[in-house]
Amino acid sequence: MGAGRTVLVTGVSRDLGRTFARTLANDPGVDRVIGVDVIPPRGDLGDVTFVRADIRNPVIAKVIAREDVDTVVHMSVIATPGSAGARGTMKELNVIGTMQLLAACQKAESVRHLVVKSSTTAYGASSRDPAMFTEDMEPRRPPRTGYAKDVAEVEGYVRGFARRRPDATVTLLRCANVIGPRVVSPLASYFRLPVIPTVLGFDPRLQFLHESDLYRVLRHSVLSGVPGTFNIAGDGLLMLTQAVRRLGRTSVPLPAPAFASIGSFLKSARMAEFSPEMVAFLTYGRGVDTTRMRTELGFEPTYTTAEAFEEFCASLPPGGHRAVRALGALADHLPPVDEDRPAQLTVAGGKDG
Repeated sequence: MGAGRTVLVTGVSRDLGRTFARTLANDPGVDRVIGVDVIPPRGDLGDVTFVRADIRNPVIAKVIAREDVDTVVHMSVIATPGSAGARGTMKELNVIGTMQLLAACQKAESVRHLVVKSSTTAYGASSRDPAMFTEDMEPRRPPRTGYAKDVAEVEGYVRGFARRRPDATVTLLRCANVIGPRVVSPLASYFRLPVIPTVLGFDPRLQFLHESDLYRVLRHSVLSGVPGTFNIAGDGLLMLTQAVRRLGRTSVPLPAPAFASIGSFLKSARMAEFSPEMVAFLTYGRGVDTTRMRTELGFEPTYTTAEAFEEFCASLPPGGHRAVRALGALADHLPPVDEDRPAQLTVAGGKDG
């Protein structure tokens, strides 16, 4: 795969997509980068050519043909409705958008390489999970709703494209939760809360991918052209209790029903988004094996899981009085709990763990 590449990047109205497209446009191995989204990005796109287009519409095929695109990086599978609107719109963007984009790629003979940013959410989170998921494993419980179901459907379409276009290289990246000072995501919003609700009796395992390593692995995938499905995560695991300690935040362990109802309060207060798969993840956690990332894809993250989280922590303001106010708000919205198992308050400090 030589120089003179023309790369189309979807999802550039979001910060991760915009930053990646701008970074890629500066790469000497890439000739041109076309950024596509329904709404224009807020920040600077640098040398990226922005095309306002909806990937749910067959017009995307004309964009690919007109620009003579040879590589497509699909980054617009989103975990939260956010600017997209309601859940129905999000599903349309994720599933219908991917379907139309891949149909356009299938028709375009110029497209030789497809890179898709997926998520380790594909594996779900349950009490019966293995210690570490490898790329060949299926979720213990097939997702029935939400973002997890979208991810499963998107990956199904990607596999279908790979079968129909055996001449094209397909790289599917199942990324752990991306974290960093500038990342906006459901999990980042959760960790930015002045008080951290947790599920009583559970201490989930967490893995993170630093935002700069996300850009690096996407660039590596574009330039190396290695086909396959790969788990992408920083080395090591953090338990949620360790993460809360490193944040220097206060945690409130709640019985599972109370944790779920707190989620709806936080969502209505626009503080955090607790989807069903997020609740499952913060109950059971998840670990993925990254051997194939190193041996086949040939990629090594710069940040470990702990280092990525440490940098995120350093960017946060101290809790202080906000924590006290937030505790009061939490208490007001707690459902009645069993007298024998009251909600406990744990004040955690320090950087150990």
